[in-house]
Amino acid sequence: MKTTIAEHLVALLKRQGVEYVFGIPGGDWIPYMDAMEKAGVRFVLVANEASAAFMATAYAWLSGRVGACYATFGPGATNLTTGIGSALLDRSAVIAFTNEQPSSMVGRTVQMGLDHQALMRPLTKWTTSLSAANIDAVFANAIRIATSEQPGPVHIGIPAGIAHDACEATEAAPTASPRLEEPAPGYAASMAGFLSGRRKPILAVGFTALRFGLGPLIAAIAERHRIPVVVTPMAKGIMDEDHPLFAGVLMHALSDRVAMTYCQADVVIAVGYDPVEFNYEEWMPQVPLLSIDPAPADIDPRRYPDVLGIGGQPRPVLEALLAMKPVPSDWDLEALRARTEGMRALFAGSDKCFGPLAVLNTLRELLPEDGILACDVGAHSHLIGQAWKTHHPYGLLISNGWSSMGFGVPAAIAAKLAQPDKKVVCVTGDGGFMMMAGEMATAARLNLPVVFVIMADRSLSLIRIKQDKHGCQTESTVLSSEDIPGLGNVFGVPVLTVRTAQAYRSCLAEALEASGPTIIEAVIDPCEYDDLVLRKHSWSQSEQE
Repeated sequence: MKTTIAEHLVALLKRQGVEYVFGIPGGDWIPYMDAMEKAGVRFVLVANEASAAFMATAYAWLSGRVGACYATFGPGATNLTTGIGSALLDRSAVIAFTNEQPSSMVGRTVQMGLDHQALMRPLTKWTTSLSAANIDAVFANAIRIATSEQPGPVHIGIPAGIAHDACEATEAAPTASPRLEEPAPGYAASMAGFLSGRRKPILAVGFTALRFGLGPLIAAIAERHRIPVVVTPMAKGIMDEDHPLFAGVLMHALSDRVAMTYCQADVVIAVGYDPVEFNYEEWMPQVPLLSIDPAPADIDPRRYPDVLGIGGQPRPVLEALLAMKPVPSDWDLEALRARTEGMRALFAGSDKCFGPLAVLNTLRELLPEDGILACDVGAHSHLIGQAWKTHHPYGLLISNGWSSMGFGVPAAIAAKLAQPDKKVVCVTGDGGFMMMAGEMATAARLNLPVVFVIMADRSLSLIRIKQDKHGCQTESTVLSSEDIPGLGNVFGVPVLTVRTAQAYRSCLAEALEASGPTIIEAVIDPCEYDDLVLRKHSWSQSEQE
């Protein structure tokens, strides 16, 4: 049966379970929007194309489906690339569509003309162009590549003017994600030999482990072998942070306290550890490494010559580790408990000022345990990375691979679309909010009950702290001397400005029950950042000192 390219492409998206395509339309996208309207795939208009790709990234995490986004020629595509970078380095399966010039105009001087294939090549796992002859093969290959380990973005360029071209409708089944191979034979014996004689192993758990749903196995292994567990920020939620063997988060606020534990290790067992967050060399003592991950361990062999990597499916490897005879453990678990409790005590905050800890602690108290916090990049993210207790996988949405300011607001909007029954809050700095204030129009138009909490300290605090550390002037990081929203609402979203902990608690409780979006501008004293952020330990630093 004959159909059009626009209708068939949307049918393929629908068959794959795609519910939303985020973007800003160009004229050539109109037939595709019409086909989406008829097929029940929703096109979500955003304020900036970067937001579209950020939303697709977060949506794919939370829904388990492929995220999808769109931008038009030239500046639309270049704006989109900021969010596509997040899908690439934050490991999210996203299909990014752009219009591109028809073949007759390739190489010609033309308005908004840009080689989208060259633009997208370093930012995606694969980039290609669509036609009536290849639509099924291109789409199936795009899904396979985007969802294969490590997941990431694929770009499909759609030449202008082909939307109404005829193509053959097909009824093929949805494309399945590629299955990883089983680990090579003999891995159980290799692990046992590698760990023989080790008395202080530590588990370092990364985002890949969270993606594979390995949390229960990791907790069971930690308990059987009495092994402390450290995690990367994007892996938060994989393990109960109140567990007595949870030792903290790597390389975020007060991670010098976490280092007191991992620097005692005589072997590191890395599970799903993705160095896109932190290279091993930034923190790991010079001890042997057992890497359980589909990807080979990315580590300097000159400094770490003793590495055993076990690839393929990680689950059977962990099951074999769990079945092993318990490793003789010399860990002082009472000392571990004292270290973690001491670190948490430093996050209690003070009633002498209204600072970021008061904002976060009250939010943690009022947000249900199954709620979702989307975190933007900035000084506050370093606090959240360590102090925010995350009770379930993807309970914290944070970009630590791409680490782009502006991530938090669109991620929160996508989270609410993906899981509408969950309470969703975004915490952002005033700098990050200024980048994405236009998305308040998106939240208002969709009437999404998301709470946007702005940590308003009128500066780029993380840069200010680094300037202070180096004895530099800080005037160039001052954002404003006035309230950022200032007019009582931003694109129809009400703004509640608070300057005390009591007022904040009251407004937050109200906002969490609101039927639409709310902005809380928390005007804070940022002095707590100075004592808690950038207190990081690295093995190389300790050697140099």
